[in-house]
Amino acid sequence: MVVFTETISLKTKGNTDIFEITPRVKEGLKKSLLTDGSANLFVPGSTGALTTLEYEPGLVEDIKEFFEKIIPPGNYEHNLRWGDGNGHSHVRAALLGPSLCVPFVSGELQLGTWQQIVFIDFDNRARSREIILQLIGE
Repeated sequence: MVVFTETISLKTKGNTDIFEITPRVKEGLKKSLLTDGSANLFVPGSTGALTTLEYEPGLVEDIKEFFEKIIPPGNYEHNLRWGDGNGHSHVRAALLGPSLCVPFVSGELQLGTWQQIVFIDFDNRARSREIILQLIGE
């Protein structure tokens, strides 16, 4: 078994900024020379999340609107303690989670036809983000 690790760097705007990172994961897989195993992604930080979706403009806007409706900015205990106004960002990220695992077979990610890997920055400000990509396999 071989482990290959690299980071994916992003500059974000915050406020539910959504990035498709599938091409970057595919590049890492190609570079690793692995053919079969698992692609594990993890975002250090508590206001970013990873998931899959059909990355197209309409759905990207729907996701942004969805989070505004179910977890709007407002008065959160976190804001009272830290004064940074991003309590909603933490709650949104906790709902999706910081990690994702995608199997790969014969050097190909096993994603559905309209399924892409995305990073969502829920923080209320621009950030520099690092996503850890760890490929484990043969």
